[in-house]
Amino acid sequence: MSAPWLVSCHGGHSSAYCDHAFSPLCDMLDAAVAQGFAAYGITEHAPRYGERYLYNEEKAQGWTVDTLVEKFDQYAKDSLTLQEAYRGRLRILRGFEAEVVPDAQYLELMLGLRETYGFEFLVGSVHYVDDFVIDYTTEAFLEAAEALGGVEALAVRYYQTVAEMAARLRPEVVGHLDLIRKLAPDRDAVRTPRVRQAAFRTLEVIKEHGGIVDINTTPLRRGDSVPYVEPWLLDAAVATGLRFTFGDDSHSVEQVGANIAEARGYLLEHGVTEVWLPGGDEGIPLR
Repeated sequence: MSAPWLVSCHGGHSSAYCDHAFSPLCDMLDAAVAQGFAAYGITEHAPRYGERYLYNEEKAQGWTVDTLVEKFDQYAKDSLTLQEAYRGRLRILRGFEAEVVPDAQYLELMLGLRETYGFEFLVGSVHYVDDFVIDYTTEAFLEAAEALGGVEALAVRYYQTVAEMAARLRPEVVGHLDLIRKLAPDRDAVRTPRVRQAAFRTLEVIKEHGGIVDINTTPLRRGDSVPYVEPWLLDAAVATGLRFTFGDDSHSVEQVGANIAEARGYLLEHGVTEVWLPGGDEGIPLR
């Protein structure tokens, strides 16, 4: 499967630093080497500063915000060591995923992490809309929808939040752009004309700030027919002139590289002929 286009810029979540990951980072990197990856971006979750952002599973293990900070500090140091250890076998891009960027203070924290640890790139994601988590459980999703005036209103606000994140944080990669569809009980409600208008504006903001869109394969391994992003949004992103990359969003050895070949075919079907790496000067041909 080795090919120049075999890259991932969103993944490498691993068990030493993430409570819902299953494999050590070195084992995941070994899997990337075995598959012939041209480049592999590791993007552990940034600390979520605030007790309200802790997940139930983390609380059950006795984790605190300090726990998240300590584990991220260890990840930053370990990833630098691993990058050097794999030199010549695998091009490792050191990054992290910032998934809560609600205000200027949080923005400073995320940019501070990047500068302190010398990360090469950021994945900017939105998992919370106005402090409501939107990809955790169906119950939490519906609670968010009720608070914000319905599923359509939540989806509009989601895309507005992604746009705000992209403009403030300016991440090299925008993660799983249509994550809002994950738990929506009715997919049509998150792609209405009003939602699409908000999404199209978000694409313009991402383009303005140079972001690369993550073609994230997570839905494929969960049985969905298409990755993030789905066809209507992908076609709009292509028309906007955006660039794309792959993300396996891996949390275990088995998920490393999963469905990237299918995602390549999906991009080609929609007229996309190259993918990009953060900081890259030119695209990587898909053919």
